[in-house]
Amino acid sequence: MKAIDPRTISDNMIDIIGNEWMLITSGHPERFNTMTASWGGVGYLWNKPVATVFIRPERYTYGFVEESHRFTLSFLGADHRAVHKITGSKSGRDTDKIAAAGLHPVITENGGILYEETRLGLECQVLYAELLEASHFLDPALAERWYGAEHGGFHKMYIAEITHAWVRE
Repeated sequence: MKAIDPRTISDNMIDIIGNEWMLITSGHPERFNTMTASWGGVGYLWNKPVATVFIRPERYTYGFVEESHRFTLSFLGADHRAVHKITGSKSGRDTDKIAAAGLHPVITENGGILYEETRLGLECQVLYAELLEASHFLDPALAERWYGAEHGGFHKMYIAEITHAWVRE
C-alpha cells in the first residue's frame, strides 16, 4: 500500500461510508477484532483530519477501542459486500471472522491492522469519546427508532485523528 497525506483523500466519504461500508479494526497484531460499520464521518476538527465512528458497547470491537484508543478504517470497495455480511453478523468472541471472511491482515509500522483487500485505509488515534444519551436527541423519534430493546444500547461516539492514510497501489 502507498502512504498518502489524509488531506489528499478525494473519495466521496458520504457515499463510501453509507454505501460501500467500512471495517473498524482495533487491537494489536496478536489479538484484534473487526466489525462492519456504515455510520460515521470524515472531516476536519481541532486543526486535524478526523474520522468519527459509532460503536455500541455490546460489540466485541468496543473493548479493543476502549483499551487501545486506536483503530483503523478499511474501505474494501463495493465488490466486497460478502465480507461485510460476515464481519457485520458474526462475533469475534466465538468466531474467527477474519478467516471466515477471507481477509488477509497487514500490520502497519505503528501496529495498526489493515487488510490486503483494503483500497483505502485510515489509521486513527481517539481524541474524544462520549456515549450518546436519549436526553441529548433534539428529535426524540431518532432515539426511539435506533435504540431500545430491539436495536441495542446507545452507541459511543469516537472522534479520532487520522494519523496515517494508505491507498492500494
